[in-house]
Amino acid sequence: MNDIKRIKEASQDFAADFASLRDDITKLTSSVFELARAQASATSGTVMDTVDGARQKLSDSAAEAQNRLRGAGSDIEAMIERNPLVAVLTALSAGLLVGMMSGARK
Repeated sequence: MNDIKRIKEASQDFAADFASLRDDITKLTSSVFELARAQASATSGTVMDTVDGARQKLSDSAAEAQNRLRGAGSDIEAMIERNPLVAVLTALSAGLLVGMMSGARK
């Protein structure tokens, strides 16, 4: 009888330990899931910040290029206004050169 009692106690201890182990595994699974979700969120935020930074740099570079082109256009206009004869001769020379190159292809 004493052996049966010990077996029952051991069985109950084993069941309690098994239930405790099951609870610990559930908590561990939940913790790992939360950690993975937090890491994914942080990574997503980092990627979005990097994309936003790249977009801003690209926008700044495009604006700077536009400003340079406008400045170059203004410089050319000012040069034409200062030296209209040189501008006309340059355009005439370019037109003759293009005409000679395209007319020689018969």
